[in-house]
Amino acid sequence: MGIASSNQSAETETAPSKQIFILSGQSNMAGRGGVDRHKKWDGVVPPECTPDSSILRLNAQLQWESAKEPLHSDIDTKKTCGVGPGMVFANAVRKRVGVIGLVPCAVGGTAIREWARGMPLYENMVNRAKEAVKSGGEIKALLWYQGESDTSKYDDAKLYKANMERLIQNVRQDLGSPSLPIIQVVIASGDSKYLERVREAQKEIDIPNVVCVDAKGLPLKEDQLHLTTAAQVRLGQMLADAYLANFEPPPQPQASS
Repeated sequence: MGIASSNQSAETETAPSKQIFILSGQSNMAGRGGVDRHKKWDGVVPPECTPDSSILRLNAQLQWESAKEPLHSDIDTKKTCGVGPGMVFANAVRKRVGVIGLVPCAVGGTAIREWARGMPLYENMVNRAKEAVKSGGEIKALLWYQGESDTSKYDDAKLYKANMERLIQNVRQDLGSPSLPIIQVVIASGDSKYLERVREAQKEIDIPNVVCVDAKGLPLKEDQLHLTTAAQVRLGQMLADAYLANFEPPPQPQASS
């Protein structure tokens, strides 16, 4: 399941194969946990986000490196990044999955129309995903958290479901993975005008191998838009639970002869 590299070098063939996860969407995926109103990150890294030798990150220069918070620091460069859900997710699944490659692509303040095929954000995400498998590995899932920027205007909210369904179709087609698992976060914040309409659109998407986790009820910062560090830790665990339950069944015990 997922796009895999067919031209591994001898060196990468001897290393454990990476299980690759794309992290995309807008600011709550990029992470604002611990960023104060003066746009400074407090540097607090929860235990659940601790770096591990089995967790890698594809940086902006398309090089693999050890992953650490903030995961999106060189991707979402116009804003201050803090703690997001990615490291928590990786730590929670690595014992089942093995070596993990995270591909951060999220950019704050972006609407779904900016993630249409042909737009820079979309093309960058697809390019990064394709580069990620060149040294070996398989893309296992896209983790998507976006929609707050589509809650202010009626037309944006009305078109959200169709635009998201098109994004899913395009990503799967462009990565050659027609059943690529996608875990979508149902948003918890945004403009109250059309927040519920976008939430309903997200929950109504009925496509195989697309599942939702709902961020509603997770603690928000003073701005009432971004998740707190504690909320990001919980969200990362929710994403991991959803992935393991739906897409990574536990190994079956071997029958004794």
